[in-house]
Amino acid sequence: MKKTIIMAAAALALAACCSQPKFDGPTYLNPNAPVEERVEDALVRMTLEEKVGMTTAQSKFSSRGVPRLGIPEVWHTDGPHGIRPEVLWDEWDQAGWTNDSCTAFPALINLAATWDKEMSLLYGRSIGEEARYRKKDILLGPGINICRTPLNGRNFEYMGEDPYLAGQMVVPYVKGVQENGVAACVKHYAVNNQEFQRTQSNSVVDDRTLYEIYLPAFKAAVQEGNAWAIMGSYNLYNGQFNCHNKKLLVDILKGEWGFDGVVVSDWGGCRDDEEAVLNGLDIEMGTWTNGLTGAASDGYRNYHMADPYLEGLRSGKYTTKELDDKVRRILRTIFRTSMRPEPNYGRFVCPEHYQAARDISAAGVVLLKNDNNTLPLNVPEGGKILLVGENVVKKMVVGGGSSNLKTAYEVNPLEGIRNAYGDKAEVVWARGYVGDTSTSYNAVDTGQDLTDNRSPEVLIAEAVEAAKDADYVIFVGGLNKSAHQDNESTDRLQITLPYGQEKVIEALAEVAKNLVVVNISGSAVAMPWADKVGAIVQGWYGGTETGNALADVLTGKVNPSGRLPFSVPFCYEDGPIKTERQYPGIKEEGDEYWQTHYDEGVYVGYRWYDTKEIPVQFPFGHGLSYTTFEYSNAKAAKPSMTAAGTLKVSVDVANTGDRDGSEIVQLYIADPEASIDRPAKELKGFEKVFLKAGEKKTVTFEIDAENLSWFNAEKHEWTAEPGEFKALFARSAGDVQAEASFELK
Repeated sequence: MKKTIIMAAAALALAACCSQPKFDGPTYLNPNAPVEERVEDALVRMTLEEKVGMTTAQSKFSSRGVPRLGIPEVWHTDGPHGIRPEVLWDEWDQAGWTNDSCTAFPALINLAATWDKEMSLLYGRSIGEEARYRKKDILLGPGINICRTPLNGRNFEYMGEDPYLAGQMVVPYVKGVQENGVAACVKHYAVNNQEFQRTQSNSVVDDRTLYEIYLPAFKAAVQEGNAWAIMGSYNLYNGQFNCHNKKLLVDILKGEWGFDGVVVSDWGGCRDDEEAVLNGLDIEMGTWTNGLTGAASDGYRNYHMADPYLEGLRSGKYTTKELDDKVRRILRTIFRTSMRPEPNYGRFVCPEHYQAARDISAAGVVLLKNDNNTLPLNVPEGGKILLVGENVVKKMVVGGGSSNLKTAYEVNPLEGIRNAYGDKAEVVWARGYVGDTSTSYNAVDTGQDLTDNRSPEVLIAEAVEAAKDADYVIFVGGLNKSAHQDNESTDRLQITLPYGQEKVIEALAEVAKNLVVVNISGSAVAMPWADKVGAIVQGWYGGTETGNALADVLTGKVNPSGRLPFSVPFCYEDGPIKTERQYPGIKEEGDEYWQTHYDEGVYVGYRWYDTKEIPVQFPFGHGLSYTTFEYSNAKAAKPSMTAAGTLKVSVDVANTGDRDGSEIVQLYIADPEASIDRPAKELKGFEKVFLKAGEKKTVTFEIDAENLSWFNAEKHEWTAEPGEFKALFARSAGDVQAEASFELK
């Protein structure tokens, strides 16, 4: 065996240093041979036991290779916002490394808020470099589940409420990661839209809703992004667990979409021997052998696809057809990653990654309101800025579940504002309220001491007194990553601000000269106090550089261009979720699982509010700038198109202000003559365009029949009906600036 491994290493070294190496060894070890030839050559050399061994975890974050053949194990890592610190082989405790403090990139909802595909590519390339440096083969991300309800505790890890936006933003991320020889594992497939009872919840969804809302982003990741891995979700869909759901994995993913990569279970998400074998799961990962209830720490051989699978093959219960397909996919992944021909060593915690994190974070900051040009900050020399709120100082990278990170550093908003002003202004902090004083998660600790035993009344009085002589008061509050906020495994309990923050804001509004509220959250927060403040900024979990990025926008160094990736309603009751059966689901006598009925159908987010004509506080796609833009000359290149053709529609956009800035031009399509109920409009295009002050540009989109279609469940096909359509050019779902009509013949 030693001789075989030495030969493999020598062959790989030769391939790396020579442009056209001569290779006399096995084809699977030849890095320059076509991947499919390598796969087939390796497959025929493997024993039955070796094949089965590759389908199951061997440690918390690795699955088996074939040492006899020099085929390495596969190393997985969380993502999706940074490379997780190392844990022990078979324990969740930290391994105690001193060199695994990563760059924390912004949460994916922050990335989605940039509406910028170039930023997504930068994100993917940067995090992919960090994963490759740490010798990881599969990055467990990105997450693209639709934000069906603002109460979902994991919305901060996803890309908003719209399938088109999520699909367009996930593709560059996937491509960027995989440029580094790291597989992007897109998750959580599929209809996994709540954390409440996530392992016992059955999503009951009709086919039209499934195909129009919950599958398009995954389809884009597979067919446009060429994702190499997909992770199944914990929940059930139509009565079958999603890590071995025949319809989702076999019929749709591997059948209709032609996915050739590997399907990985969520940790402990595999629940049945036979279904795991037959229904499309390729690698079973997890903590315990029987799903989610517990077992001996050395129990990996008892996993559903380990010894039980081997016994089933030996007894004739299973054939090797499914096994060979699984192993082909695993080998394909290995030859695309750790055994790929191009040498790639990645980069880790470098200045380029810090800058990328800062740029992405700032690009996603959304200016929601700016009365009387409260922002950007205009502080006189020697003036005073008061920052109020726990989130001014609380480090946010630690916590939240599997996206918990250990970072080289993290700049909080107080440090960011002080970095921006130096000694030119006095920058002070008042706590205002006490929220989550925990500072550690999974043995990663921020080193902060946030304990404070003062009463709410005392804290508010202190903040009010400090605000009286401040030139600007900036309240930085919102959510954090503790239980029942933005957190894996728990959902939010309400969409109003926790910890009595509304009282703090209202008290400050009584005395502050210029009051700015910065909300940090991964989901919509109701803002009944909005009319009482001068400016509102939607911030996010911005990672390593969050404080500097926020300061860049508040001071005007960066002109805000972020747009909301979700709607902000006045109250939860205005939204489409009206019954317990919709959310969190019901469990009647005799039910084994919670039944969550997606009765709202395709009317998710703005599709609901716009179609039902329900006003919102801030619409999907909303975001202001420090300059102004005007739209004109909207037109279709021709009056009609055929189902087999395309049509270009365009609009002129001018920067009419006195500052350079970027506008997100959004294209919605309306079908006023549909034979079925359709949303009032749907996003089908967007483009970020930079304009200097006074500059004008033409923004053009190309439409095809797919952009006009709805999913006909009865025929199981996409249908574009002849008739009139409208191309709506908008600054948000609630602010259509221009339109052009055309006909589909």
